[in-house]
Amino acid sequence: MEVKAYGYRDEEEVLKTVMDPESRVEFIRLVFTDILGRPMDFSIPNYEMEKTFSEGKGFDGSSVEGFVRIEESDLIIKPDPTTFRILPWEYQGFNHGVRWREAVIFGDILTPDKKPYQGDSRYVLKRALSRACEELGVDNFMVGPELEFFIFPNEHEPTPLDRGGYFYGGRHGEVRKEIQLLLRKMGIFSEYDHHEVAHGQHEIDLRYLNALEMADVGLIFRYMAKKVARMHGVYATFMPKPINGENGSGMHVHQSLWREGKNLFFSPDDPYHLSDVAKGYMAGLIHHAREITAVLNQWVNSYKRLIVGYEAPVYIAWGQRNRSAYIRVPEYQPGKEQATRIELRSPDPGVNFYLAFAVMLTAGLDGIKKKYPLPDPVEEDIYDMSQARQRRLKIRTLPANLEEAVREMKRSELLKETLGDHIFNKFIANKEVEITEYKKNVGREYDKQVSEYEISRYLPVL
Repeated sequence: MEVKAYGYRDEEEVLKTVMDPESRVEFIRLVFTDILGRPMDFSIPNYEMEKTFSEGKGFDGSSVEGFVRIEESDLIIKPDPTTFRILPWEYQGFNHGVRWREAVIFGDILTPDKKPYQGDSRYVLKRALSRACEELGVDNFMVGPELEFFIFPNEHEPTPLDRGGYFYGGRHGEVRKEIQLLLRKMGIFSEYDHHEVAHGQHEIDLRYLNALEMADVGLIFRYMAKKVARMHGVYATFMPKPINGENGSGMHVHQSLWREGKNLFFSPDDPYHLSDVAKGYMAGLIHHAREITAVLNQWVNSYKRLIVGYEAPVYIAWGQRNRSAYIRVPEYQPGKEQATRIELRSPDPGVNFYLAFAVMLTAGLDGIKKKYPLPDPVEEDIYDMSQARQRRLKIRTLPANLEEAVREMKRSELLKETLGDHIFNKFIANKEVEITEYKKNVGREYDKQVSEYEISRYLPVL
């Protein structure tokens, strides 16, 4: 039989592949995340897969950030066969006769009585998507992230390895290409890649997908970027702001709502070609901008990127040509109605993809349901605008640091409802510890400067 690397429909197809000797798939990694979106996994041999599909696989959740206490540690992961993908390389043991391949599969975390576990980030997104369908008939939330990252010599030295700039020069284009070619072998497609503004900074844009699939794919993407970089003897990092005086790394997220194959954001009659649904969605993102920031920019270091002068969106406004704004509306191209979308520019690539997409969606849906008014677009550069004019236009700013963002989050009924009590409270508790540790090690003198503490704390893990 032909061994597919991706595109599996059901458990039967997956089992045929993993038990086929020609596939050489000896191990399957069961992947999930902690509440911060960090990938967690454990592997099972191929002969355990059938039982895992039928019963799930138990694991100890007590060491996973934001999961359970030691006295209630048992959890179960139930794999989703449609997420099964074979890694596009073969492993070679020291014994030349030992060769094997591995696959990855995502799934849902359950309690011992087989109920959805409230600390499962993937469940949060699935629940948000279900609500969108039930309340507004939205059957697809499509997202396409632009993922920026730096390439450094290693995980301790944030030293650029090239002098490139936006769309020109630089090194390691071959690293970007290999990342994309390996992802393509797993059924994950990109739109384009290029060198970014900062020295040593790169970007790869993924082709849009349903938000749940994209959250899974996002984890694979970050893994693949780091894997390929390591095989080239360098280090890839998604740390939001590793270098003072240079742009940080963002994750602009293009998004749209769909129903029965129709893009609900398009209108032929509007000057921006945006429907009332799209305008309500944008109004929701703007209305809730400050309270959702802690999820979209979840690290102390995230706020070293969100400062004036480095192309990061500090101001809560929208426009079409305005890249200093929180939301940009890409220009409509005739005949490309399906491509009508909005681009949220504040998130960074260190997010928990599941939680980030869930809060974007629920904030936007809230704007549609409650008919929040959409402010007028701002097409002038807000960075150069006087404070008096900003006040006249009622342009607010995003939180200046994680502490301020967490204060906003604590007051948010939208986030409490979206995340559920468990993740909402655990996330806040985790961030408060992070803030305390930062103050203890750094104090307030580095409010806009990247400290050595941040380099040692974030560079090796993001």
